[in-house]
Amino acid sequence: MVGTDISTLSRTAGAAFRGNEIGFIFQDFNLLPVLSVYENVEYPLLMIKPTPEAERRNRVMQLLEAVGMLDQAEKRPDQISGGQKQRVAVARALVTNPKLVLADEPTANLDHDTAFMVINLMKQMRDQFGTTFVFSTHDPRIVGEAEVIHHLEDGLLKDSEVKGGVIHG
Repeated sequence: MVGTDISTLSRTAGAAFRGNEIGFIFQDFNLLPVLSVYENVEYPLLMIKPTPEAERRNRVMQLLEAVGMLDQAEKRPDQISGGQKQRVAVARALVTNPKLVLADEPTANLDHDTAFMVINLMKQMRDQFGTTFVFSTHDPRIVGEAEVIHHLEDGLLKDSEVKGGVIHG
């Protein structure tokens, strides 16, 4: 990933790069309503990064356990809460072992307690899997927990701040 000039990649190579190197967490979860929690997490391993069945099952189960959703694996998205959907979205973003996860307003639709649970979960995932998370947010809960903050104004970098002088991830 480091040193890859993505502007030179073909459309197919660019899609493969995104699928293998970058995970995405969407503000509105983007879970497929006809699939179970398990199937939503498994989906990238079927479509983006073909993985043998035993390895796929092990990876999905490991991540569902890590996000506290193993007991909800057979439910559909309309049968779980917003916080649970966000945890499924985190697991799905991590299932391909990406180096980077881009998260668009990951706590925008969550209550205070659930938002902090999701933030802490992402920190645990960073520590456990070595994944870097980049958030776009207006949520002061996220900003207060971030280690590095870049302020953008009108699409331009206004300033940056590093908390504690250490960058993780």
